[in-house]
Amino acid sequence: MVLVAGIDSSTQSCKVVVCDAEDGMIVRSGVRPHPGGTEVDPGAWVAAMAGAVAEAGGLDDVAAVSVAAQQHGLICLDENGDVVRNALLWNDTRSAGSAEELIEEFGGRQRWVDEVGVVPVAAITAAKLRWLADREPANADRTAAVCLPHDWLTWRLAGAPGLDALTTDRSDASGTGYFSAATDTYRPEILDLALRGRTPLLPRVIGPFETAGTTERGQTLGPGAGDNAAAALGLAAAPGDCVVSLGTSGVVSAITDTPPRDAEGLVAGFADATGRQLPLICTLNGAPVLASTARLLGVGLDEFSRLALSAPPGAEGLTLVPYLAGERSPNLPGAAGALHGITLTNLTPANIARAAVEGLLCSLVFCLDRLAAQGVAIDRILLVGGGTKSPAVRALAPALFARDVLIPAPAEYVALGAARQAAWTHTKAEPTWTATGTPEISTALPTPDVVARYNDLRTRTSGQ
Repeated sequence: MVLVAGIDSSTQSCKVVVCDAEDGMIVRSGVRPHPGGTEVDPGAWVAAMAGAVAEAGGLDDVAAVSVAAQQHGLICLDENGDVVRNALLWNDTRSAGSAEELIEEFGGRQRWVDEVGVVPVAAITAAKLRWLADREPANADRTAAVCLPHDWLTWRLAGAPGLDALTTDRSDASGTGYFSAATDTYRPEILDLALRGRTPLLPRVIGPFETAGTTERGQTLGPGAGDNAAAALGLAAAPGDCVVSLGTSGVVSAITDTPPRDAEGLVAGFADATGRQLPLICTLNGAPVLASTARLLGVGLDEFSRLALSAPPGAEGLTLVPYLAGERSPNLPGAAGALHGITLTNLTPANIARAAVEGLLCSLVFCLDRLAAQGVAIDRILLVGGGTKSPAVRALAPALFARDVLIPAPAEYVALGAARQAAWTHTKAEPTWTATGTPEISTALPTPDVVARYNDLRTRTSGQ
């Protein structure tokens, strides 16, 4: 048996799976938490990775390893390869103003879309670099190389052999704002613009399933990927598939061969891990909306779901616009959530719970509609992530999406995607792995009136 390992370094934790390279069967696994916050010492990720690897029984017997990780995170390295400052994560919104400056300075939203397929928001790496240049110029001056979380962890697994050995892949590079997924090229003039004349080294972009080198033990290192591309790979998603991930954030992405051109910048022109495109929309608000509402009601998540399902569709007029952490889609980093339509009779725990689930799902319907408007075919929806543990989410999603929803068996699909990539890189042949288990097919009668009411309130909230 040939073994391969996939590593998922997410916002919340590091997960490691060791799999049979032939059929994808998980042989063993491990997990360790990450610290909270929107800026983190990257050394904590290395420590978590080491702990997760140890819990998984080590990697001495594996032939290949790949790392997938949260996207956009800014890691600055000095000339010696040391970290200059804590990494700024995707969900750090302090660079929102910097993003707006870059949009204007580069010629407006349409030019950004035409040139790189991405319009900067606070999450995008280029905006974080502008914030660094303006707020911490001394740290910007010390920065000899800029990389992303999966780039850095792959480099560390290789023994940190030198800055010129840094590599990345198309999927992660396409989330920086200075790489075009349509042309597979960096745009150094955008890096120069973001850092106000500074041009640090960028990781070499390697192709799908090209080796990134070897570990210190001589094992093959896959190119790695951004977390969303890795999840799509783990699910064996194909053109026509739309992956809706409900975790800390909400992510809607689809496999296609045509780069999107969304002048508003909500649909990001990202790449997938196989050479195709992965147009993607990300919301800042995911499953924590449910947890926060459950906490407000003083109930656990199981009782919260029961309450939501006991209320009628539309929650008797209550509508939650769930911008509890600001929002990225639409781009409203300073927004707050709002509960609309309160009356003397409808303000009940059941209706509040229902409104929270419906509002969260309606925010994802908004994303689905924006993808479809770009000409992206959506033949089926694969619903994954921690939020799918909620019976209310599983029951209400197809009613609001107005489509059948396939729910694959719970699994660590980002880590599995990284493992699948490791197998592909090692054997030079596409694994025949499929999504774990038989997907649950969830159907329900559409409730377009609920979506329409949400869209009306979202429009009034966002001015869009």
